[in-house]
Amino acid sequence: MEKIINNTIKETVYKKVLPSGTTIIFIPKENTNKKYIIFGIKFGANDRRFINKEGKEIVLPDGVAHYLEHKMFEQENGINSLDALSSLGVDANAYTTNDHTAYLFECTKNFDKALKELLDYVQHPFFTDENVEKEKGIISQEIQMYDDEPEWKLYLNTMKAMYHNNPVKIDVAGTVQSIKRINKEVLYETYNNFYLPENMTIVVCGNFEKDYIFDLIEKNLIQKSKMKAKRIYDDEPNTICKKEIIENKDVSIPLFSFGYKLDEKGINAKKIIETEILLEIIIGTSSKLYEKLYENGILYEEVSSNIEFAKNNYSHILIQGKSNRIEELEVLLKNEIERFKENGINKEDFERAKRKLYGLYVREFDDVQDVSNLFLTNYIKKINAFEYVDSFSKISLEEINNTLLEFFDEDKKVKAIIKKGE
Repeated sequence: MEKIINNTIKETVYKKVLPSGTTIIFIPKENTNKKYIIFGIKFGANDRRFINKEGKEIVLPDGVAHYLEHKMFEQENGINSLDALSSLGVDANAYTTNDHTAYLFECTKNFDKALKELLDYVQHPFFTDENVEKEKGIISQEIQMYDDEPEWKLYLNTMKAMYHNNPVKIDVAGTVQSIKRINKEVLYETYNNFYLPENMTIVVCGNFEKDYIFDLIEKNLIQKSKMKAKRIYDDEPNTICKKEIIENKDVSIPLFSFGYKLDEKGINAKKIIETEILLEIIIGTSSKLYEKLYENGILYEEVSSNIEFAKNNYSHILIQGKSNRIEELEVLLKNEIERFKENGINKEDFERAKRKLYGLYVREFDDVQDVSNLFLTNYIKKINAFEYVDSFSKISLEEINNTLLEFFDEDKKVKAIIKKGE
């Protein structure tokens, strides 16, 4: 068992990698009654092509990872594990992203029973022709529902503009057409090649005795290691695919999204913090540009801005919001970025943004769900979440200005707009 101490925020984490390859991370929290666990599988929507254990190349229909997540709750004894967990009084859920799938629950009591149920259903799939087929109607409705969501369409259109081949531009749930090709054989093939100990990470947080929690989890895990699949990703050019995508939908205020395509090879915890500091300085709520946009009625609410990436796959910056004057906003944003590039970020803005973001990161460690999710999602990206808080003291003003020049490239910028049809 590895003990990891962060002296900056006085937090301790225990990590153990089992002989099978499964990683268990325990985050002790003494002053809470809440208990939280998240079981992550390094398999997501972008994992569409792979060489299986028999050496054969497999191409999955879009949406398999999400479909598999839905079907994992159904057990051979006829019990739905989500219902079983709810009957124990725990708040259970699951989700699928581009690079991982996760099963989780939060509770104040019945943790041991709920843990056994969680580990049991994730490790014992049960698919039949009938139960796989009946899910298609449910997931088709979900896909159609999200297809009508302006915010989700805005995001996907931004991805389609940025990426030529990367499946990040495809809905995680797939399409109504693609899920028709999913059957029990596809799900078992996928499960047997990816739901393996080497791809599993379990993060648990709460007021536990560490040896007890590690023993409890280990006793309920299948330890046998298997040879995992070799993932295949399509080559992605450094260029953007389209400069802009504009779509009409029934919205009262037009939605905008500006995306900057990045080289994912250079992304680490420090670069993420540098980017978030820059976004706060450029268009955060206390920035001069945001104040100007708000006072002139160009913006009505806070802009969403962030950096997204998956290890060895993709990375980009997003700036999104609502405005009736998007063209004017775009010009002012471009001019502000160019002004910072020419003159450099000043020290006062740098320190202000750094203090604000540092406080937000530290607060995440106070919540059992936030800190567990932070550790899981970043461990899959090969980042120790402590690296984020440690990065603040290592970032210089010179590095911030260099990242500004590198990341905010107009040639790699795309625009997506959702507006009301004429």
